[in-house]
Parts: sequence; structure tokens; C-alpha cells
Amino acid sequence: MICFKQKTVLVTGSSRGIGKSIAFAFGRAGCQVVLNASRNQEQLQETYQQMQQEGISCMAILADVSDYTACETMFAKIKQTFGDVDILVNNAGISHIGLFTDMQPHQWQHILAVNLHSVLHCTHLAVPAMVRKQSGVILNISSMWGESGASCEAVYSASKGGVNAFTKSMAKELGPSHIRVNAIACGVIDTDMNACFSAEEKQALAEEIALMRLGTPKEVADTALHLASDHASFLTGQIITLDGGMI
Repeated sequence: MICFKQKTVLVTGSSRGIGKSIAFAFGRAGCQVVLNASRNQEQLQETYQQMQQEGISCMAILADVSDYTACETMFAKIKQTFGDVDILVNNAGISHIGLFTDMQPHQWQHILAVNLHSVLHCTHLAVPAMVRKQSGVILNISSMWGESGASCEAVYSASKGGVNAFTKSMAKELGPSHIRVNAIACGVIDTDMNACFSAEEKQALAEEIALMRLGTPKEVADTALHLASDHASFLTGQIITLDGGMI
């Protein structure tokens, strides 16, 4: 059994979907959990209440992680309540489907800010305490498209490719301080992000996957829990592709 007692985990974008599942997995393993959402206070509060009902020690912070100042305020609140962040899960992300030439600069700037800059912001704020303690785990939730690229998701793919390169670089930079940095490159996971697809389109996607089905948020959460635990103590700088054999 994986146990994280007396550890604090911050999961960005954790009011729903993959982030929510990851937050619950760490909470059930004994972590003090910091939930985060950028805008939806109601959804964040609902997740917070569900977590409290399970007896999980948690706090919820509404903060736009694409804004460095908002991240500074969030980390100050965490420090005041739970102390330093021991495990950082950079999960917050948005997608956009469409031709690159149909996009406007403000659209790709927003995608890069949420998907890539947020990872830089939170890592920059979490690392000093981890280095001081000579201990810590950073886990970035990426995408298979960051590895192979996707038509009509060029900027999304670029943002996740940046996350992958940053993951590998930070693993080398932080390894001497005993801090591990890895990423999960998710395939097609059955979440609200894929709600734009019809049942027929989802079935067509499933037929492109070796396991013939979409992944679940729980499967991502189970992988995240393993990667953050001592069971993966020699694993760092890796992009773990969790796509059911799609690419």
C-alpha cells in the first residue's frame, strides 16, 4: 500500500476530471491535499466538500495558475496552512481543436499560458523548499500529442511538447537535490475535455487504440500515485506514455 502521511500535495486544475481523480488518490493515501481551480468556485467547493466527507485533510484555492502573481498568493496560503509543498502535480490544462491558421494570437497565448506557463510558475515556487529539504516530487500531466503532434491541435501539442522538454531538463537540474521530475503523457482519457466528441466519434477513437477503449481518470491517478511513491524512487526525467497503445 502506498502511503504519503505528513506529505502535502498540490494538484492544479483539480476540481474535476483527471485532476480531481489524482487529488482523491493522494488524499486517500494520506496526503494533505491542496485543490485548485482557476474560475469555477462552485465546482471547486463541491470537490472540497466531497473530500472532507471522506475525512481527507484538504484546502481549496481559487487561483489562475497562468498568472504568476496568483500562484505566489496560492503558495503563501498553502505555506500558512499546510507548510511546504512536498509533491507538485501540474495538471491544469485546456485544449483547442481547429486549424492553426483560423486561430488568433490571443487564443494560442492563452493555451500556452495555461498549459506551459502554469507549469513554470508552480515549479518555480515549489522548488526552493524542496531543495532546502533535499526531497520532493514534481509530476507534470502532459499528452501523447506533445510527443507525436496532432493535426488541428498544433498549439496544444506545442504546449505539451514544451512540458515534456521542461520535465527532462528539470529532472537533470534537480536530481542532485534528490527531487524527481516525471510526466505522464496521456492518451484519450474519458473526461469533459472530450465531451465535444459524439458517441460515434469516441468509438472511432477507441478503434485506433490497441486496448480498444478510452482511458479513465482513475488510471491516470493510479499511475501518478505510483510515480510519486518510493516504488519509483529511481525513475526521473521520464515521459510515461499512458495511451492504451495508441501511438
